[in-house]
Amino acid sequence: MDAAACFSRLNDMRIGVVGAGSWGTALANLLGNKGYGVDLWVFEPEVRDAIENRHENPIFLSGITLSGNLRPSCDLETVVSDKDLVLVVTPSHVMRTVSREMAPCLSPDTLVVSASKGIENDSWLTMTGVLQENLPRIPADQIAVLSGPSFAREVACNLPTVVAVACRNRQTATLIQHVFATPFFRVYTNSDVIGVELGGSVKNVIAIAAGIVDGMGMGLNTRAALITRGMAEIRRLGIRMGANPHTFAGLAGFGDLILTCTGDLSRNHTVGKKLGQGMKLPEILSEMRMVAEGVKSSRSVYHLSGHLNVEMPISHAVYHILHDDLSPKEAVVQLMTRDLKDEIEE
Repeated sequence: MDAAACFSRLNDMRIGVVGAGSWGTALANLLGNKGYGVDLWVFEPEVRDAIENRHENPIFLSGITLSGNLRPSCDLETVVSDKDLVLVVTPSHVMRTVSREMAPCLSPDTLVVSASKGIENDSWLTMTGVLQENLPRIPADQIAVLSGPSFAREVACNLPTVVAVACRNRQTATLIQHVFATPFFRVYTNSDVIGVELGGSVKNVIAIAAGIVDGMGMGLNTRAALITRGMAEIRRLGIRMGANPHTFAGLAGFGDLILTCTGDLSRNHTVGKKLGQGMKLPEILSEMRMVAEGVKSSRSVYHLSGHLNVEMPISHAVYHILHDDLSPKEAVVQLMTRDLKDEIEE
């Protein structure tokens, strides 16, 4: 079904959501509260049972009463078959596996929206890139990305949130905008898919760095400088990959970066803060049920930027802290004593 046809039945679209972590559950619940019947793919049977029987997700979004319009299932085919729109909210490292399993079940007319943030380690592809590789029957202008400063719990509590949806096809982006928009969830459109995805992915790496300096007690000056220079790295990589530089001043750029680098609900900032306090990564990850995407993305960002010869010293420092046991204190010294440069790049 093309976007024009979908607009004619906007209020009764068939929707599937793949992934019932905190963000997937929050977005499915938003759609359910709008009146959509939402099939929700759940990996854990105990989570499926809790959503079905008690209208809650006690593991990933505790304390939130979920819409009765959610139909949880552990059967992926049931969730994605015969749908007008499928929202994919899986961790980045399982996107390839899940999308391959989805492929034979999707109609060629289905709109596919990624709300996952990350860059695949082996291919260096963003999530829409992985989707395009694995869903060959879905045209690229029917694949979109939803991103922006949006903690799942605050969305689930109906706190005002503003995000962006990016798609190569403006009409498709506008349709998705109307599907998700509510009085507390405002959606802007954007045509810069790669820019929106890079902003949402690399900010997780910078957020780990922000957490590290906070854990070390380095103060607000340090955090402000790190956020600003972190965005310079994101923008530099984005421009090299063909993104619109204006995207990085927007919701999926500075908006998401500021939130993730400063908010107490940020898993990536939490990982960094514990590293800055002296904990080791395996110990930190063993305590976490939910995924901190920046840990995995740090590896792909490091290798991708090296391949493209893009200077990203903060991101590289995070990589070496996470994977080469570089001490946070030494990383700070290295960053502060680099060759002096002009701030504004041409």
